Amino acid sequence: MLGWDMGAALAMAGALGVDARAAAELLPAIEAVMVRQINERMDGEKPDAFNPGPCE
Repeated sequence: MLGWDMGAALAMAGALGVDARAAAELLPAIEAVMVRQINERMDGEKPDAFNPGPCE
């Protein structure tokens, strides 16, 4: 994963009533952590992270 669609993230923040300036300030830091975590899980460092089991 490379990153988020920031336009969509800002639109979602706006729809949720989050101040646009606050979202623009905070989203890049949140994105960096989330991308790092997702990539670690996809690389197998946390093997069961994306394996919730069968859906019935």
